[in-house]
Amino acid sequence: QVQLVESGGGLVEAGGSLRLACAASGLTFSTYAMGWFRQAPGKDREFVAGINWRGGTDYADSVKGRFTVSRDNAKSTAYLQMNSLKPEDTAVYFCAARPTVLLTTPSHFNYWGQGTQVTVSS
Repeated sequence: QVQLVESGGGLVEAGGSLRLACAASGLTFSTYAMGWFRQAPGKDREFVAGINWRGGTDYADSVKGRFTVSRDNAKSTAYLQMNSLKPEDTAVYFCAARPTVLLTTPSHFNYWGQGTQVTVSS
């Protein structure tokens, strides 16, 4: 029943921007925290940014000032606006959902999307 679908990934030059979207269905979206994670080849999945059910946000130090996470409860969609992209941002980006409280550990999230590839060229 629960489905998370990421979109918006692609190839972009360093310094460019992308906006990722995560469309959710099958859950009461407004009561869930939404997290964004990324995984590069050979690397662990890492927390990027997230937003709790009240709109509070958290960011990894590596993306602060460049990325912005938001949500539109009317559309059951979370977003990740990525600006000033760097080659080291290249990864598969996943959205995830868990009830209410935003945490940063992947194992604490109940639901996951399929991922979308972001490639930043130098």
